[in-house]
Amino acid sequence: MKKIAVFGRKIKENQINTVIEIFEKMDSLNCILVIFKPLFDDIKDKIAFKSKILLFNTYKEIDGSSFLLSIGGDGTLLDTIAYVRDSEIPVIGLNIGRLGFLANITLDNIENALNQVLKGNYHIDKRSLIKIECNQNFFNEINFALNEIAILKSDTSSMIKIDVHINDLFLNTYWADGIIVATPTGSTAYSLSCGGPIIAPDSNSFIITPVASHNLTVRPIVISDKSRLKLIIDAENLPYSINLDSRKIKTSKKIEINLVKEDFTFNLIKLNEDNFYSTIRNKLMWGIDKRN
Repeated sequence: MKKIAVFGRKIKENQINTVIEIFEKMDSLNCILVIFKPLFDDIKDKIAFKSKILLFNTYKEIDGSSFLLSIGGDGTLLDTIAYVRDSEIPVIGLNIGRLGFLANITLDNIENALNQVLKGNYHIDKRSLIKIECNQNFFNEINFALNEIAILKSDTSSMIKIDVHINDLFLNTYWADGIIVATPTGSTAYSLSCGGPIIAPDSNSFIITPVASHNLTVRPIVISDKSRLKLIIDAENLPYSINLDSRKIKTSKKIEINLVKEDFTFNLIKLNEDNFYSTIRNKLMWGIDKRN
Protein backbone atom coordinates (compact mmCIF):
# COMPACT_ATOMS: atom_id res chain seq x y z
CA MET A 1 0.00 0.00 0.00
CA LYS A 2 1.42 3.36 -1.07
CA LYS A 3 2.02 6.10 1.48
CA ILE A 4 1.12 9.67 0.47
CA ALA A 5 2.28 12.65 2.53
CA VAL A 6 -0.08 15.65 2.45
CA PHE A 7 1.03 19.19 3.31
CA GLY A 8 -0.90 22.44 3.55
CA ARG A 9 -0.99 25.71 5.40
CA LYS A 10 -3.88 26.81 7.62
CA ILE A 11 -7.05 26.52 5.57
CA LYS A 12 -9.02 29.70 4.94
CA GLU A 13 -12.74 29.69 5.61
CA ASN A 14 -13.59 29.93 1.91
CA GLN A 15 -11.34 26.93 1.15
CA ILE A 16 -12.73 24.45 3.69
CA ASN A 17 -15.28 22.83 1.36
CA THR A 18 -12.68 22.53 -1.39
CA VAL A 19 -10.17 20.84 0.92
CA ILE A 20 -12.83 18.46 2.28
CA GLU A 21 -13.64 17.46 -1.31
CA ILE A 22 -9.94 16.81 -1.99
CA PHE A 23 -9.56 14.56 1.04
CA GLU A 24 -12.74 12.66 0.25
CA LYS A 25 -11.29 11.87 -3.18
CA MET A 26 -7.95 10.86 -1.68
CA ASP A 27 -9.65 8.71 0.95
CA SER A 28 -10.97 6.45 -1.82
CA LEU A 29 -7.51 5.67 -3.24
CA ASN A 30 -6.66 2.85 -0.81
CA CYS A 31 -3.47 4.57 0.38
CA ILE A 32 -1.97 5.46 3.74
CA LEU A 33 -2.24 9.21 4.21
CA VAL A 34 0.45 11.00 6.24
CA ILE A 35 -1.05 14.41 6.93
CA PHE A 36 0.72 17.52 8.25
CA LYS A 37 -0.67 17.80 11.78
CA PRO A 38 -1.75 21.48 11.67
CA LEU A 39 -3.65 20.73 8.45
CA PHE A 40 -5.27 17.65 10.01
CA ASP A 41 -6.32 19.67 13.05
CA ASP A 42 -8.18 22.04 10.70
CA ILE A 43 -10.20 19.27 9.04
CA LYS A 44 -10.43 16.35 11.49
CA ASP A 45 -13.91 17.30 12.74
CA LYS A 46 -15.26 17.62 9.21
CA ILE A 47 -14.14 14.35 7.59
CA ALA A 48 -14.70 10.74 8.65
CA PHE A 49 -11.58 9.12 7.18
CA LYS A 50 -11.91 5.52 5.98
CA SER A 51 -8.25 4.92 5.18
CA LYS A 52 -5.36 4.76 7.63
CA ILE A 53 -4.16 8.17 8.82
CA LEU A 54 -0.72 9.07 10.13
CA LEU A 55 0.48 12.53 11.11
CA PHE A 56 3.77 14.37 10.67
CA ASN A 57 5.42 17.46 12.05
CA THR A 58 9.02 16.85 10.97
CA TYR A 59 10.79 15.73 7.82
CA LYS A 60 11.75 12.38 9.36
CA GLU A 61 8.09 11.39 9.74
CA ILE A 62 7.41 11.33 5.97
CA ASP A 63 10.26 8.92 5.25
CA GLY A 64 9.13 6.20 2.84
CA SER A 65 6.36 8.25 1.25
CA SER A 66 5.79 7.66 -2.46
CA PHE A 67 5.22 11.38 -2.95
CA LEU A 68 4.08 14.51 -1.15
CA LEU A 69 0.91 16.34 -2.16
CA SER A 70 1.02 20.09 -1.53
CA ILE A 71 -2.43 21.70 -1.15
CA GLY A 72 -2.36 25.47 -1.69
CA GLY A 73 -0.43 27.64 -4.11
CA ASP A 74 3.20 28.11 -5.06
CA GLY A 75 4.04 29.53 -1.63
CA THR A 76 2.72 26.40 0.07
CA LEU A 77 4.71 24.21 -2.29
CA LEU A 78 7.87 26.17 -1.48
CA ASP A 79 7.30 25.37 2.20
CA THR A 80 7.50 21.63 1.45
CA ILE A 81 11.26 22.01 0.89
CA ALA A 82 11.77 22.00 4.67
CA TYR A 83 10.19 18.53 4.82
CA VAL A 84 11.45 16.73 1.71
CA ARG A 85 14.99 18.20 1.92
CA ASP A 86 17.41 15.75 0.26
CA SER A 87 15.10 12.71 0.56
CA GLU A 88 14.23 12.81 -3.17
CA ILE A 89 10.53 12.37 -2.28
CA PRO A 90 8.77 13.94 -5.30
CA VAL A 91 6.21 16.69 -4.77
CA ILE A 92 2.98 17.34 -6.67
CA GLY A 93 1.24 20.69 -6.26
CA LEU A 94 -2.54 21.08 -6.13
CA ASN A 95 -3.43 24.70 -6.79
CA ILE A 96 -6.18 26.22 -4.65
CA GLY A 97 -4.28 29.51 -4.61
CA ARG A 98 -3.87 32.05 -7.39
CA LEU A 99 -1.44 31.80 -10.32
CA GLY A 100 0.27 28.47 -9.67
CA PHE A 101 3.43 28.05 -11.78
CA LEU A 102 4.63 25.16 -9.61
CA ALA A 103 1.34 23.99 -8.11
CA ASN A 104 -0.48 23.63 -11.40
CA ILE A 105 -2.87 20.71 -10.79
CA THR A 106 -6.38 22.19 -10.66
CA LEU A 107 -9.20 20.93 -8.49
CA ASP A 108 -11.19 19.57 -11.41
CA ASN A 109 -8.20 17.41 -12.39
CA ILE A 110 -7.10 16.19 -8.95
CA GLU A 111 -8.73 12.75 -9.11
CA ASN A 112 -7.29 12.03 -12.55
CA ALA A 113 -3.88 13.45 -11.53
CA LEU A 114 -3.63 11.25 -8.44
CA ASN A 115 -4.70 8.16 -10.36
CA GLN A 116 -2.10 8.88 -13.06
CA VAL A 117 0.63 9.38 -10.46
CA LEU A 118 -0.26 6.16 -8.61
CA LYS A 119 -0.06 4.31 -11.95
CA GLY A 120 3.36 5.86 -12.64
CA ASN A 121 2.12 7.95 -15.57
CA TYR A 122 4.19 11.03 -14.85
CA HIS A 123 7.70 12.41 -15.18
CA ILE A 124 10.03 14.03 -12.66
CA ASP A 125 11.07 17.61 -13.31
CA LYS A 126 14.34 18.04 -11.38
CA ARG A 127 14.66 21.62 -10.17
CA SER A 128 17.95 23.05 -8.97
CA LEU A 129 18.31 24.75 -5.59
CA ILE A 130 20.55 27.58 -4.44
CA LYS A 131 22.39 27.37 -1.11
CA ILE A 132 23.67 30.08 1.21
CA GLU A 133 26.91 29.67 3.13
CA CYS A 134 27.67 32.07 5.95
CA ASN A 135 29.55 31.80 9.23
CA GLN A 136 26.47 33.25 10.96
CA ASN A 137 24.50 30.05 10.15
CA PHE A 138 21.28 32.05 9.95
CA PHE A 139 19.12 29.28 8.50
CA ASN A 140 20.61 26.21 10.23
CA GLU A 141 20.05 23.02 8.20
CA ILE A 142 17.51 24.53 5.79
CA ASN A 143 19.95 26.93 4.14
CA PHE A 144 18.70 26.44 0.57
CA ALA A 145 15.94 27.84 -1.65
CA LEU A 146 14.02 26.74 -4.72
CA ASN A 147 13.11 30.19 -6.04
CA GLU A 148 15.62 32.74 -4.87
CA ILE A 149 17.78 34.34 -2.25
CA ALA A 150 16.89 38.01 -1.86
CA ILE A 151 18.69 40.71 0.10
CA LEU A 152 16.21 43.53 0.81
CA LYS A 153 16.22 46.72 2.84
CA SER A 154 13.59 46.69 5.60
CA ASP A 155 12.13 50.17 5.40
CA THR A 156 11.85 53.23 3.19
CA SER A 157 15.19 54.74 4.19
CA SER A 158 18.54 54.61 2.40
CA MET A 159 19.55 52.06 -0.18
CA ILE A 160 21.88 49.24 0.74
CA LYS A 161 25.27 48.53 -0.80
CA ILE A 162 26.09 45.03 -2.06
CA ASP A 163 29.44 44.06 -3.60
CA VAL A 164 29.10 40.99 -5.83
CA HIS A 165 31.97 38.71 -6.88
CA ILE A 166 31.69 35.71 -9.22
CA ASN A 167 34.39 33.06 -8.79
CA ASP A 168 36.48 35.72 -6.98
CA LEU A 169 36.13 38.13 -9.91
CA PHE A 170 34.51 41.45 -9.04
CA LEU A 171 31.22 41.99 -10.90
CA ASN A 172 29.65 45.15 -9.51
CA THR A 173 28.70 47.23 -6.51
CA TYR A 174 24.91 47.43 -6.36
CA TRP A 175 23.36 50.49 -4.73
CA ALA A 176 19.72 49.46 -4.57
CA ASP A 177 16.74 48.47 -2.46
CA GLY A 178 18.13 44.97 -2.74
CA ILE A 179 19.27 42.16 -4.97
CA ILE A 180 17.79 38.82 -6.03
CA VAL A 181 19.80 35.75 -6.97
CA ALA A 182 17.28 33.40 -8.57
CA THR A 183 17.28 29.86 -9.88
CA PRO A 184 15.56 29.06 -13.20
CA THR A 185 12.48 28.09 -11.16
CA GLY A 186 12.58 31.49 -9.47
CA SER A 187 12.84 33.27 -12.81
CA THR A 188 9.01 33.38 -12.97
CA ALA A 189 8.71 34.69 -9.40
CA TYR A 190 10.12 37.83 -7.71
CA SER A 191 12.92 38.21 -10.26
CA LEU A 192 10.38 38.43 -13.09
CA SER A 193 8.47 41.22 -11.35
CA CYS A 194 11.76 43.16 -11.07
CA GLY A 195 12.50 42.88 -14.79
CA GLY A 196 14.42 39.61 -14.87
CA PRO A 197 14.19 37.15 -17.78
CA ILE A 198 12.28 33.87 -17.87
CA ILE A 199 14.76 30.97 -17.84
CA ALA A 200 13.97 27.36 -18.74
CA PRO A 201 14.33 24.96 -15.76
CA ASP A 202 17.14 22.96 -17.39
CA SER A 203 19.29 25.96 -18.30
CA ASN A 204 21.84 25.44 -15.46
CA SER A 205 21.99 29.09 -14.55
CA PHE A 206 21.47 31.75 -11.90
CA ILE A 207 19.98 35.21 -12.46
CA ILE A 208 21.25 38.26 -10.59
CA THR A 209 18.47 40.86 -10.57
CA PRO A 210 18.75 44.23 -8.80
CA VAL A 211 15.71 45.66 -6.98
CA ALA A 212 15.22 49.36 -7.76
CA SER A 213 18.87 50.00 -8.62
CA HIS A 214 20.11 53.59 -8.24
CA ASN A 215 22.08 53.19 -11.48
CA LEU A 216 19.59 52.81 -14.33
CA THR A 217 22.13 51.08 -16.59
CA VAL A 218 22.38 48.12 -14.20
CA ARG A 219 20.35 45.23 -15.56
CA PRO A 220 19.81 41.55 -14.68
CA ILE A 221 22.59 39.17 -15.68
CA VAL A 222 22.46 35.40 -16.25
CA ILE A 223 25.46 33.34 -15.12
CA SER A 224 26.35 29.65 -14.89
CA ASP A 225 25.07 27.84 -11.80
CA LYS A 226 28.55 26.32 -11.48
CA SER A 227 29.67 29.75 -10.30
CA ARG A 228 30.37 30.66 -6.71
CA LEU A 229 28.99 34.05 -5.72
CA LYS A 230 30.29 36.19 -2.89
CA LEU A 231 28.06 38.99 -1.63
CA ILE A 232 29.35 41.62 0.80
CA ILE A 233 26.34 43.45 2.26
CA ASP A 234 26.70 46.87 3.89
CA ALA A 235 23.54 48.68 4.97
CA GLU A 236 25.41 51.15 7.22
CA ASN A 237 23.77 49.71 10.35
CA LEU A 238 20.24 50.04 8.94
CA PRO A 239 17.97 46.94 9.06
CA TYR A 240 17.70 44.63 6.08
CA SER A 241 16.55 41.06 5.52
CA ILE A 242 18.04 37.96 3.95
CA ASN A 243 15.26 35.88 2.40
CA LEU A 244 15.33 32.23 1.30
CA ASP A 245 11.99 31.84 -0.47
CA SER A 246 9.47 32.49 2.33
CA ARG A 247 12.00 32.21 5.19
CA LYS A 248 13.91 35.27 6.34
CA ILE A 249 16.11 36.75 9.00
CA LYS A 250 16.72 40.41 9.79
CA THR A 251 20.04 42.03 10.62
CA SER A 252 21.86 45.34 10.31
CA LYS A 253 25.41 44.02 10.32
CA LYS A 254 27.90 44.19 7.48
CA ILE A 255 28.30 40.55 6.49
CA GLU A 256 29.70 38.34 3.74
CA ILE A 257 27.71 35.42 2.31
CA ASN A 258 28.49 32.87 -0.38
CA LEU A 259 25.96 31.36 -2.76
CA VAL A 260 26.36 28.06 -4.61
CA LYS A 261 24.20 25.45 -6.30
CA GLU A 262 22.89 22.84 -3.85
CA ASP A 263 24.12 19.26 -4.34
CA PHE A 264 20.61 17.77 -4.51
CA THR A 265 17.51 18.72 -6.49
CA PHE A 266 13.83 19.33 -5.75
CA ASN A 267 11.79 16.69 -7.57
CA LEU A 268 8.58 18.12 -9.00
CA ILE A 269 5.96 15.69 -10.35
CA LYS A 270 4.53 16.63 -13.74
CA LEU A 271 1.81 14.79 -15.62
CA ASN A 272 3.02 13.54 -18.98
CA GLU A 273 1.00 16.14 -20.88
CA ASP A 274 2.46 19.03 -18.85
CA ASN A 275 5.60 20.96 -19.74
CA PHE A 276 7.28 24.24 -18.82
CA TYR A 277 6.38 26.02 -22.06
CA SER A 278 2.68 25.18 -21.89
CA THR A 279 2.66 26.36 -18.27
CA ILE A 280 4.12 29.81 -18.97
CA ARG A 281 1.96 30.14 -22.09
CA ASN A 282 -1.19 29.45 -20.07
CA LYS A 283 -0.27 31.29 -16.87
CA LEU A 284 1.03 34.41 -18.62
CA MET A 285 -1.70 34.24 -21.27
CA TRP A 286 0.74 34.43 -24.17
CA GLY A 287 -0.91 34.49 -27.58
CA ILE A 288 -4.28 35.71 -26.28
CA ASP A 289 -5.62 38.58 -28.37
CA LYS A 290 -7.00 41.23 -25.99
CA ARG A 291 -8.07 43.60 -28.77
CA ASN A 292 -11.57 42.14 -29.08
